[in-house]
Amino acid sequence: MPPVSVMIPAAFELPGGPPPEVRLLRWDCRGEPPAGIEDVQFWTPMMLAPPDLLATALPRLPRLEVVQLISAGADLYAGKLPPGVRLYDGRGVHGGSTAEWVLTGLLAAIRELPRLTLAQQDRRWDYAMTGELAGRRALVVGAGDVGEQVARRLRAFDVDVAMVARTARHDAAGVADLPALLPDADIVVLVVPLTDQTRGMVDAAFLARMKDGAILVNGARGPVVVTDALVAELASKRITAVLDVTDPEPLPPDHPLWTVPGLLLTPHVAASVTGFPARAMRLVRRQLDRWLGGEPLDNEVTGAY
Repeated sequence: MPPVSVMIPAAFELPGGPPPEVRLLRWDCRGEPPAGIEDVQFWTPMMLAPPDLLATALPRLPRLEVVQLISAGADLYAGKLPPGVRLYDGRGVHGGSTAEWVLTGLLAAIRELPRLTLAQQDRRWDYAMTGELAGRRALVVGAGDVGEQVARRLRAFDVDVAMVARTARHDAAGVADLPALLPDADIVVLVVPLTDQTRGMVDAAFLARMKDGAILVNGARGPVVVTDALVAELASKRITAVLDVTDPEPLPPDHPLWTVPGLLLTPHVAASVTGFPARAMRLVRRQLDRWLGGEPLDNEVTGAY
């Protein structure tokens, strides 16, 4: 039997090395592909993939059977793979780090750390009372692994948390309930996948329903929020926001989000932590072993996404 060809990003290592029956190739879809790419059956793409990734890679992968992502979102791939190619997402890899980013952003905004950092740079003792996270009411929109981890950490800070899923279930309201829930929420955290249903979900009407002084936190994807509508709300100083993602992304130097009031902005770093590569490759190795053994894989992305 010839070895099974598996391709992973160039800088990553499978824990314990590849199984004996695996021929391991590495490619980030930049420059010339490795020799033997046409035999690849199991592919793990890079996490922050360029928009033209599939157009670049798929013509070179005629034997592809499995795409195992190391990202939580699958919007670049869902519904765009050849018939017979199965898609699996990176559920469980990014929940903790994204939840840490949500807490970091909220605490920094509420305790006014950007203002205090600027004061430090100016050598000013800029004492003032700030808000606090405890006692606030939060809506976590997105009830998957990331949303559950965000909710758990918020509750540890004495925040009253309500979850919102695609449809209502025993532990979460549904997206259809958002118009009634938004006016009472001090914090709205977005951790939904980018789908046809969530693209542009946070529009002018959504933002108008948020209470005065509320904080919008986007740890999902930029196009979930209508950027012009958010800029208008922030400019009015009625709400504030913490964003890790934007639309467009990267943000052009002349974009109004750079200077609009009430915004704490980070450059898509919520999942970019030192523990990510090891967690990601543990998932890939577990899925690869299941596939080699003829067992079903976890986290399959099927149907409408």
